[in-house]
Order: sequence, then structure tokens, then C-alpha cells
Amino acid sequence: MRHLNAAVTIRSGDLLRSPAQTLVNTVNCVGVMGKGLALGFKQAYPAMFEDYARRCASREVRPGQPYLWRPAHADQHWILNFPTKRHWRSRSRLSDIVSGLDWLEAHCEEWRIESLAVPALGCQNGGLRWAEVGPLLYERLGRLGIPVELYAPLGASPEESTEEFLRRRI
Repeated sequence: MRHLNAAVTIRSGDLLRSPAQTLVNTVNCVGVMGKGLALGFKQAYPAMFEDYARRCASREVRPGQPYLWRPAHADQHWILNFPTKRHWRSRSRLSDIVSGLDWLEAHCEEWRIESLAVPALGCQNGGLRWAEVGPLLYERLGRLGIPVELYAPLGASPEESTEEFLRRRI
């Protein structure tokens, strides 16, 4: 069900503890989850990691094409694996974030996503600037018509974690 006045709420803390139906995981396209948030997902959802590694081995994981993993148990979160890097050693590209958001917007209803928890895509280990990515995420996720929790990156100032900051254009 879509919410007409869905809000993007700015959060800090552990995304893995979010009550959202679907959690967004930042991934690369080579099957490695060795650092940061992805490592937390690997440890919390080993079946998801096995599926992801298999998809990477068969070259199904591509920049700009996040995919939804649904667990076997209905009481677990759904995971949206969102490629933010091509290789774990590479920097993230803003163009990959934009095309991934396009893909998410095109598939969100089909996937029946009801709520999302989204990290600062490409900002931590990917090297992108929150001042550039944050406003983009705030605007684009607000179009989805569902409740979204947007998690500011570690080290973001209190000002950078406000709607006023994210509403401005860079």
C-alpha cells in the first residue's frame, strides 16, 4: 500500500536495527562484503550473502541495478542489495547511485516494498561526499511514496543530519 504523504526521516545509528520492512545494503559487484555496513549484513544474514556471492559469480550484480532478496522466514527483513561500487577497491560513482535510484523507483511497487531504511549510499567506504549524495537521496527517496528512514553517515555533523541541509541544492 502506498502512502500519499510519506516522509523521509533522517536517522543516525545502526540501520540493521531499523523497524523498516526492507533494509538497503551497499554492495560491490565482485562478491565481497568485508567492511562497513556490508560486513554487518553478511554476519546478520548469511543466506543473503550466499545468494549475493552466487549472483556475483554469475555476473548478475551490476551497477545501477539493485535487487531485492527476500528471506525464507517471513519475520526477517527484506534486503535490497544496492551496488555502490563496481569492485570493493574502487571508489563509488555518483552516476551509479543515480541509475540505481532510477531502478529502485521503477521497481519499488512491483517488489511490494512498504518501507525502507537507506544508508548514505557511496559515502563511507565509497568516498562520495554526503553534501552531494544526501540531498539527492532525500529528493529521490521522497518520490517513492513510502516511509523511508535515511541514515546519515558516521561523522556527519548535526547540521548535516537535518532536513534543511538535505533540501538544499548543491
